Parts: sequence; C-alpha cells; structure tokens
Amino acid sequence: MALLNKPKVQFIISVDTEEEWDWSGPFPDKNFSVNNVFEIPAFQLYCQELGIKPTYLVDHAVSNNVESAAILKELPRKHCEIGAHLHPWVNPPFTEKTTEFLSHVINLPIDIVEAKLVELISSIQTNIGVKPTSFRTGRWGINGAVIELLTKYEFEVDSSIYPLYHNDFFTCETAPIKQYYPSLANTNIHDKNQKHNILELPVSCGFNRSNYSLAQKMHRLFEKRPFSWLKINGALWHSLLLRKIYLSPELCTSKDMNRLIDNKLKSGDSCFHMYLHSSSLLSDVTGLNNEVNARENICQRIGEVVHHLSHVADVEFVTLTEAKSKLTTMENV
Repeated sequence: MALLNKPKVQFIISVDTEEEWDWSGPFPDKNFSVNNVFEIPAFQLYCQELGIKPTYLVDHAVSNNVESAAILKELPRKHCEIGAHLHPWVNPPFTEKTTEFLSHVINLPIDIVEAKLVELISSIQTNIGVKPTSFRTGRWGINGAVIELLTKYEFEVDSSIYPLYHNDFFTCETAPIKQYYPSLANTNIHDKNQKHNILELPVSCGFNRSNYSLAQKMHRLFEKRPFSWLKINGALWHSLLLRKIYLSPELCTSKDMNRLIDNKLKSGDSCFHMYLHSSSLLSDVTGLNNEVNARENICQRIGEVVHHLSHVADVEFVTLTEAKSKLTTMENV
C-alpha cells in the first residue's frame, strides 16, 4: 500500500566509466581493457525502464577507445549524462609512474592536473560529442585548487567526496554527507562556503544508526589496536549493531541500502546518490565483484532499492547536472 504525503526526493546514479583491472595489482599504464563498456547499453536500458537517468563519468581510457567511445556516443542523451572522470595513470600527459599516493588526483601538482583535465575534456568532446559539466576525481578527494580548475573549464557539479572515509593518502572523513558548496581553501575544503559555480554532491552513505557522528567515532576507534585485533567492527556488522553503509550496489545488499534510505529519510535527506564502477558490470575483473551474472545482480539490487524508495517517497530521477540545477532552484544548499 502506497504511503500518503510522501516526501519529495531526488535519485541519482553515477557510474565511474573506466578500464577494468585487478585492483589489488599495479595501476595499468598501457593496453587498457574496456570490455565492461559493452555491458552499458543493457544497463542503460534497464535504468530507462525504471526511469533512472545515469550519469556516466568517463575516463580517458574509455573516451580514447574507438569502440567504447562509440557505445557511449549512441546512448540517448535525454536519458543519461556524460561527465568526466580523471584517472591519472591512463590520462596523458604522463610525467612519472603512478604510485598509490599519486593515483589520487589531489596529490598531483596542479599544473599536471590541468594538463590532464584539458586532454580529458578534449577526448570526450571529440570522440563522444559532449562537453562534460560533471566531474569526479580518480580515487576520490577534492581540494580548492581542483575546484577552481573545474570552474575555469565550466563544470557545474563535482562528486569527488566519499564521506566518512580516510586512508593514508587522503581523507574525506570530515566532509559533509549532504550537498554543499566547498570552500576553495585547500586547508579546509570540507568546510561549506557561500555559493559559487561548483556544487559538491557526495555519494550517499551513513550508518544503520541515526547519530552518524557518534557512530563514526566508534567505527574509527574500533579500527585501531587492540580493537582491530578483536575484529570488533566485523562483529558489530554481523550483529547489526553498527553498519557503515554506502548507497552502492557493488558494495552493499539492497536490504542494507534500504536501511540507509529509511534512516536518511528520517533525518530529512532529500537527495539520494548511488554510485558504482562500470567494471562491476563484468564478473571478476577487479577483485571486488566476483559473482556470476554481475550486471544482472547489480541491476536487481538497483531495482529493489528504487522500488523501496518509490514506496516511501515521491522520487524524481535526475542526472548530476540536473540535480545541481534543481537543488539550487529549491535552495536546499
């Protein structure tokens, strides 16, 4: 039975559209395989049947490949968006071998980032026929200098924030989990700023608990010794006492994603941003998704989430750039 007086929400799917490789191995620097892109037409058709309008954030390995670029060029423009995704290791110009540190765009010299960005935009425009207005860095993370570059090259929305996450090479741990205009100062990029050209639209994440701040503190504490030896976070996950959940069908079950949706609706969230990698549409090419019938299973989870969200909310399906326009108009930022 449908609910009355359902809240109005927006739903976005962004897809890192990129080469496939074993994520546990070295970064590929030649002979890029983009076979996963052949799965996108079927994925797109499924999304259209649900009303979803995917945003494909395309990297240079895909845009510079004749076959994969042709596939993306043929996608119906009114049902999707083509954005840009900068992977330093596949994107010319090349200056040095990509290390884990240098795989994160925000750790590169800004002149190198600009040169790579210019080449990526040109490749997408020339081979796919689109000038991108949405962007995501490779390996997540953003800083003020990169935001200013995006402004210079007429982007409108960034989605490089991976909330509640950190590693030894970058952090998004203190970033907002909702849309915001980021500060242009590199020292406090996660701070909110007055309106400017670039809206930040983080992917949706949280916990199966309403107090995210406390939940994150507990989760971080239990990552440290001696708690890590005892695998406390694992025990909390399996007992359903504390789960960090991302709105991603390659990471989480539909049941967990629906838990996240219910929790975020209670807190008044009106924008739900799901993400995945195009390589997850193929089985066992990254080490992340090794199940048979990968695309079919990904689509099934997406469908179950959309069905649940549509039951509890009045859903509008939008691309990243459309979301920016509508959120700005609604003054939800």
